[in-house]
Amino acid sequence: MEAAELRVGFVGAGRMAGGLVRGLQRSGQVRAGSIVVSAPSDRNLPAWREWGCRTTHCNLEVLQESTVVILATKPHVLPGVLQEIRPAVGPHHLIVSLVAGVTLQTLQRLLPNGTKVLRLMPNLPCVVQAGAMVFARGGGAGDEEATLLKNLLSSCGLCEEVPESYIDIHTGLSGSGVAYVYLFAEALAEGAVKMGMPGALASRIAAQTLLGAAKMMLETGEHPAKLRGDICTPGGTTIHALHQLEKGALRATVMNAVEAATNRARSLAED
Repeated sequence: MEAAELRVGFVGAGRMAGGLVRGLQRSGQVRAGSIVVSAPSDRNLPAWREWGCRTTHCNLEVLQESTVVILATKPHVLPGVLQEIRPAVGPHHLIVSLVAGVTLQTLQRLLPNGTKVLRLMPNLPCVVQAGAMVFARGGGAGDEEATLLKNLLSSCGLCEEVPESYIDIHTGLSGSGVAYVYLFAEALAEGAVKMGMPGALASRIAAQTLLGAAKMMLETGEHPAKLRGDICTPGGTTIHALHQLEKGALRATVMNAVEAATNRARSLAED
């Protein structure tokens, strides 16, 4: 089925779901009129209506109106939602879960036998079609479903199929990692402000610096250590600055942050 013909439903209307739907709409992958979303209250739904999507408070209506159903609830809410929608799930549905800490094993246990289930972990830059997403497939999902999801989300950024064990690592690396990058960008800009540059200009240059560095990594395929070394000249400004970052244990601190976020994601599955 072509992406433009898909009917996509969201159960849950939070920030990540909103980021995904805006990425899909900006790329023209799915028509707004082919998207329906449910939420228990109206708090987030006005924005979805402004985007041209249909809204409802009935989760079963999403199942009735959609072929691809994206679960985007809070983890503690999901078991009740699955119990509610289970009778309406059919062989024509593809169920995609964004819910942190809920494993494929749990999803398959709470849904009818043979349900086509994929577990997806996106990040917020999907809204500007520059996201990083990974997904894993359950036992009922085959190559056709994996290809459909990749094609559907390719316009939202990088989308890779991985073993399920990588999904929590992706949360620590990229889901939460966006916030680490924002903190680093803020520190870069504040350093420039300290040295006399206006804040707005410093923030724009910091953002462009990060964008350019990321683009070089992706387009050259070089290891970041190689690219970093290319910038350093003997006795130059960059090596003096890097010395300060190493004294501040930047590398170890960032690695610890990824580990902490990954472990927290894993603990959600145990709660």
